[in-house]
This record gives sequence, C-alpha cells and structure tokens, in this order.
Amino acid sequence: MGFAGMALSETDGNLFLSVEPVPGREPVTVQALHDWLVQEGFGACQLDIGALERAAGESANAPARFSVLVGRRIDAVLSVHVALDAMSATLSIRPAQGGKPAELGDALRALTLAGVVAGIDEAAVHQVVAAEDGEAMVVARGAVPEDGQDAQFEELIPATPDRTPKLDENGLIDYREHDGIVMVHTGALLMRRTPATPGVAGYTVRGDVLAARPGVDEPFSAQLAGAQISPEDANLLLASISGQPVRVHGGVIVEPVLRLAEINMATGNIHYEGTVHVEGDIGQDMKVEAGGDILVGGLVDGGLLQAGGNIEVAGGVIAHARLHAQGSIAARFAEASQLHAGTVIAIHDMAMECELQSLNQILVGTGSPRRGRLMGGRATAMMLIRTPLLGSPTGGVTQIVLGANHALEARYRDLLARLEKEHAAQESLRKLIAQLTASGDPRGVLGRAQASLDHAGSVHAQTQAERDEVEQQLALSRDAMLDVGVAVVGAVDLSFGRVNMPLRRELRAGSFRLDAQGVLIYTDGSGYAVPVLP
Repeated sequence: MGFAGMALSETDGNLFLSVEPVPGREPVTVQALHDWLVQEGFGACQLDIGALERAAGESANAPARFSVLVGRRIDAVLSVHVALDAMSATLSIRPAQGGKPAELGDALRALTLAGVVAGIDEAAVHQVVAAEDGEAMVVARGAVPEDGQDAQFEELIPATPDRTPKLDENGLIDYREHDGIVMVHTGALLMRRTPATPGVAGYTVRGDVLAARPGVDEPFSAQLAGAQISPEDANLLLASISGQPVRVHGGVIVEPVLRLAEINMATGNIHYEGTVHVEGDIGQDMKVEAGGDILVGGLVDGGLLQAGGNIEVAGGVIAHARLHAQGSIAARFAEASQLHAGTVIAIHDMAMECELQSLNQILVGTGSPRRGRLMGGRATAMMLIRTPLLGSPTGGVTQIVLGANHALEARYRDLLARLEKEHAAQESLRKLIAQLTASGDPRGVLGRAQASLDHAGSVHAQTQAERDEVEQQLALSRDAMLDVGVAVVGAVDLSFGRVNMPLRRELRAGSFRLDAQGVLIYTDGSGYAVPVLP
C-alpha cells in the first residue's frame, strides 16, 4: 500500500508524513492513512489522529510540499510510590507505544532511584514487568520489628502451690483449695527459666532500621531456700532438700515438712521454718508458727497460728483462736475467733462472731450455698464479701467493711519511693557513661558501668510492673461488692470506703456496691437496682 507523492520518515522516534502536490490524486481518507502506518510497522506508536485528518484534508489541494508529525515512539514509563510510613512500595508501568519496553533492570533502577533498597520482592517485580498493564503492585515491603520475649519461668512440678496469686479481670484472686502436700526429693527438677530474647529489628523499604524492644530479663531469685541452680544448666532449678515445693516470685522454694499427730501441752509450741502438717487438733493456748503452710486435719481450739503461706483447717476454728496467714485461710467453720489473711478467707459453712480480715475477699458458705451464714462480728475485705445469709435476727450487729486495703496503699507509696531512687541511680550511671565516652576510659570502667545500667534498667522495669499491678488493684477496689446469696436478716452495718449505711430490715438475695456517683446501690436477683436508704 502506498500513495502517490506521500512518504513516511522517522527521526529520533518522531514519525513524519511528507506530502508532494500530485495533480489528479484521488482523495485520501484518515482510515487509509492509518492502515498504511500500521502496514509499515508503526501501528504500536502513539499516532496523532488530528494530524492524520489534516494531512488527508490538505493533500488534495496542497500547492506545495508539506510535512506533518503524525506519531512518535513512546518508551515504557515506570512509576514508584513509597508509602508514607516507608513500609511498602508499589511499582506501575505505563506500557510502551512503539518505544522501548520495560525490562527487569529498568524496574530495579527505578526502585533504587526512588530510595527503595530493602525488602524488594523480585518475583513481584518480574510480574509487573511481564504484565506491563499499568496496574500498581506492591513490590517491596518493610519488616515490623519483633519485640523480644520477657524471661519465662516454667514449673516442672504442675501441682506446686503458688505464693504469688494472680488477679482476674475483676480484681479477684482465684481461690482453690489444695488437698494434702506435694513432696519432692533432693535433686528433683523444679523449674526451667527461658532467658529474655533481644527481639528482631525491623526495617523500612528505604533501609532504615527499626529497633526492637528487648525482652525484660529476670534471673532466678537470689533467695530460694531449699533450691539451687543446676551446675550443668544455669537455667534449671533443682531441689536441694526434700520437702514441699512452693512457687514464689522468680522461682520455687522447697520447704521442709513437719508432720505431727496433734499439738498440745505434750508437744509444746511449734516454731518451724517450713510447712507444718497436723493430722489432729491444735489445743487451747498452743502456738504454731510456720514459715510455710499450716495444715490441720482436725480442730483449732484456741491458740495462735501464724503462717508465711496458707492455713487450711479441715475442722473448725473456735474459742478465740487467732489465725494469721500471708496467703489464704480455709476452715470448715469459725466461731468467736480472729482470722487475718493476705489473700482470701474461705469458710465452708458459717462464721459466727468473728473478726475476719482479708486483703482481697471473704467467702462464706463455700460448701453450703443455702445455709452458710456470716453473723455478728466484723468482716473486712478489699474486693468481695460473699455469703448466703448475712446477719442474725437474734444476734448483735454484723459489720461489713469493703474497699479498704491499707496494706496495699502503703505498698504503693513504697513502690513510688523505690522508683524515684532507681531513676536517680540510672541517671547517675548515664552521666558517668557519657563522661567516660567523651573523655576516655583508661581504667576500663565503661563496660562495668554499662552492665550496671542494664541491670538497673531491668530492676526498674520490674518495679514499674509491680507499681502498675498495684495501681490496677487500687482502681478495681472501686468495684468492691457484697454478694448475698439468700437473704439479709437482722442488723447489719455496711461501709464502702467513706460511705456508711446501717441496714435494719430484711432483704432478699442480691448485691451491694457503689455506683459511679458514690451512691450505695442494692440490686436484687432480678436485676432491679435501687439506692440503699437507712
């Protein structure tokens, strides 16, 4: 195909149509010119239809030779877009029009020029180049840093009682009774420690490093009586004596166990560093002091029991007995006695004319949900007091105090003071390190100073975690509740923080708590809530 007096030429990728005047030349259409260009191999070029229309219109009557730019070769155009956070980059290619198509090397150079140097997916780049359809595709991704894991402690004796009870989302300690005593022998495997990990740094597609937070490392506690670190494995804890394993913060201790048939004038008072297991009764005026748990198979008939762990009494507690436990206290019933627990008091049947004080909760009627009763005396807990029946129609006033924990408030003040001292110590170490770095370290102190700072940071992080936990407990105390499963009968005085309310009428099963405005609210079993009035 060709036309008289017309010729095509190409210069630097530009396509020109030259037209000479030819008398009697038949009219030329735009379509005919387009078909001619395609036939000559210029169909893929960017053709200017407007220029073709002018050439066709002017060719019939042109008085002199003229030339028209009717098309050009366009190379492929590569576009790279980097996300604002530099965590991904996309590549798109505008297809070539008769020009040079994109190649893999062109795409990689475009990424480099855009500053994309990390996380490049060459398979995705190949796919974009092969498709060349103009659609953007992610071809590079950064990596989010993976924070390190804190040190982990794995108990190797599953039934080990825990002296560091955990709070649930409601601020309550999960109370569970333990049957008997778990025993281990010398050399038994107690716990495995997994050290903290440093984490894995991330990066952006521009190659910037994103630092990971290292895990908080924590060694085995320095004072673990009855246990020792394995000489073959610094992360393995072994029993160094035979006794009862007990979980504590940062490890497991092993307490020796003293077993007695009963405690009376014949045995005398007992002072023991470990756990005391009494199969029978504890008699009047007898004293038992144990660094661990005290387990009584019979009755506590007066006397004084002091335990660094828990106290469990299979029988009752009577006759002005005094029980003090840093952990929990559990008994079948209690009458005219004092029970002070660091966590939970759990009474199977009833408590009569007792002084009950627990830093978390008091549970009465755990084994008698319809007949259990809390009557007379005084019961004080931070989070929860639960009983089927509260008060007595013939007895004296029963006093209930909730939401108060002076020991926890004192601990919080101590933690704040400790944090302030730890912060000051860290600042001093940082200044020393900066001074040694700037002026030199002829005595080799810098390494020790940095190690001290790292250790101080780990200790500070642990203290902060303790502070956060105490703050959570104090905040949860606003949700303290009295839960009555059957009824309130007789005279009851309620105290929620600074709100004091005497109850002198019977109420059905329900709960008492303060609302957001500090008003004492009673909610019955159907969910109907009303303010409590004198």
